[in-house]
Amino acid sequence: MIDIKLLRSELDKVEKNLVHRGYALNKELFTALEAKRKQSQVSVEKLKNEKKLLSQRFGQEASKGNNIDQLKSEITAIDQKIILIDEDLKLIQEELLTFMLDIPNTLHSTVPHGTTEADNVVVREWGKPKSIKDPKDHIELGENLGGIDVDTASKLSGARFSLLKNNVARLHRALTQFMLDIHTTDHLYEEIYSPYLVLSDCLKGTGQLPKFSEDLYKIEGTDFYLIPTGEVPLTNMVRGMVLEESKLPLKWVVHTPCFRSEAGSYGRDTRGLIRQHQFDKVELVHIVHPDHSYDALEELTGHAEVILKKLELPYRVMSLCSGDIGFSAAKTYDLEVWLPNQGTYREISSCSNCESFQATRMQARYKDTKENKNYQVHTLNGSGLAVGRTLIAVMENYQNDDGSISIPACLQSYMGGLDKIT
Repeated sequence: MIDIKLLRSELDKVEKNLVHRGYALNKELFTALEAKRKQSQVSVEKLKNEKKLLSQRFGQEASKGNNIDQLKSEITAIDQKIILIDEDLKLIQEELLTFMLDIPNTLHSTVPHGTTEADNVVVREWGKPKSIKDPKDHIELGENLGGIDVDTASKLSGARFSLLKNNVARLHRALTQFMLDIHTTDHLYEEIYSPYLVLSDCLKGTGQLPKFSEDLYKIEGTDFYLIPTGEVPLTNMVRGMVLEESKLPLKWVVHTPCFRSEAGSYGRDTRGLIRQHQFDKVELVHIVHPDHSYDALEELTGHAEVILKKLELPYRVMSLCSGDIGFSAAKTYDLEVWLPNQGTYREISSCSNCESFQATRMQARYKDTKENKNYQVHTLNGSGLAVGRTLIAVMENYQNDDGSISIPACLQSYMGGLDKIT
């Protein structure tokens, strides 16, 4: 959530920034709500001052033994007025909060302007795609090897679910373990095991609620939601906290399943494991001092890139344009991996700096030791990586003419020395 102080002081500037997202900020509504809020607060303060003076007189007259019935009536009447205005003020503040929760994050100045993913900008590329004659997709490869069973998955759960078997399932597990080991041992993240069910306050904190409720799975009759990403439990670990400045940065990694309804994506990637209702992800989260968050974004993105480099998978880094960037992000890099069957790059990780947007919603702060004041931390998150999409990339890029799949050298020890799935 944008800090309301920013709207109060730089409303026109915020409006111009959000135009690049295609978001029309309702300045008139905000101005009207602010005017009502100010008027109510001024009225309450005026009444409280009147009550203070009357209370002083009440005490003086009572100590003299004089009649105080009239003063008592006047104080009671003021109390009733304050209650009524406070009720109105509460409604106004609720309207303001609803208004604020709908506004996306402001964009960093380096975000390219554009309307669709076609306007995203290539930052860098790594690796050269192999020449594969008539490359098969991961589903055909997996079915031929007895490692992917789409029909059984559909029987169990319907569309957009997968069932992995034998060495393909083992390869999926190996990738997960490999990612966790690299991030904890080489990149020094603290590993977390988190709940897969969270309360609605957590999803409000990271920006999924209330705006994107249709993308979530809610447990009927409860306040529990299945997590759409490990970002939600990790980032909310600092919700409502004031952190010691010396403890920053915090760097966490978690492996979780992710659950998404994929609302609005009908007809997209219906074949295979690209777009699933349930998928695994290794998630990276940084909680940092505001002065260091853009250095942290480069570091976090680099950590995700390391996984692709060690797997020797060709990829590119994209800076997302203003029309394609996520609701909570101020700036985002997407990592896109090469998929031979599609002959194109596909997203495998999004690495975002949310600046203070999520921290404001969560009231996550740090204490500035010099000023002895509390300020919002900056939060960052990124996939390090999406496990299912990494599996797809390995299967397709390491396929052989005979239908077998070679195991990347860095994964062979996780596969018990196996160098090929046949």
